[in-house]
Amino acid sequence: MGDDNQLRILVVDDERAIRRYLRTSLAAKGYLVMEAGSGEEGLKAAVEEHPDLMILDLGLPDMDGTEVVRRMREWSRMPIIILSVRDREDDKVAALDAGADDYLTKPFGLGELTARLRVAMRHIERATEDPVFEVDELRVDLAHREVTRAGAKVALTPTEYDLLRCMVQNAGKVLTHNQLLRQVWGAAYEEESHLLRVNVSNLRRKIEPDPDQPRYILTEPGVGYRLVIK
Repeated sequence: MGDDNQLRILVVDDERAIRRYLRTSLAAKGYLVMEAGSGEEGLKAAVEEHPDLMILDLGLPDMDGTEVVRRMREWSRMPIIILSVRDREDDKVAALDAGADDYLTKPFGLGELTARLRVAMRHIERATEDPVFEVDELRVDLAHREVTRAGAKVALTPTEYDLLRCMVQNAGKVLTHNQLLRQVWGAAYEEESHLLRVNVSNLRRKIEPDPDQPRYILTEPGVGYRLVIK
C-alpha cells in the first residue's frame, strides 16, 4: 500500500467530471487519487505510479476497458473495480472474466463504491494472513480443509469443498459462472452450468442458516456468485 498506509487509487475514465468528482470525494475519505483519461495512460500510470487499486471505465477513447483489464492481468493482481454506464450482463461477465474484481454501474453511490474499495483491499490483506476464513458462524480452515458452522463440522464432498475454497480465495469478489466452472471442474466444463447450480444449491443447504435466504453465498443474477466477507 502507499506511504503511511494511504490507499493509492488510479481512476481511469475519459470523463473529466467523473475523475474530478472521484478525486474530491475519495480524497475527503483519506485516499490518494491519481487520474488517467485513456487506456494507454492508465496502463502507463499503473506501471509508473504503483497504485494499490484501479477504478476503470469501460468506454475509453483508445481501447475498451476490458482490454485494459486483460493487459493488467498479464503482470498484476492489483484489484480492479469497473465503473461503467454499461449495465448489460454480457458486459459485466466479459469484464469479470477478463480479471476485474468488481463491477458498478453509473450512476453510483459514493457509499457503495467506498464499501467495494474496502472489500477489495481486505481481500488482498487476507491473502497474506493465516489461511482461515471466518464470517459470522461460518469458518473455513484452508490449511486443514475443515469447514464448520456454529462450531459444528460440516461434511462436504470434494467438489463442494473445492467450490467453497475457490470462493474463499476470492471472497468479496464476483466470480462468474465460467470462472467457477473453469477453476473447479476445468475448461472443458465451461458450458455445464447445471453442475454449478446443483453444487451451489447443495453447498448452501450445508452451510447457510437458511438456504432459501442465503447469507454467505450471494447470487449475482445472470453473472455468477459472491461470497460475503462481513
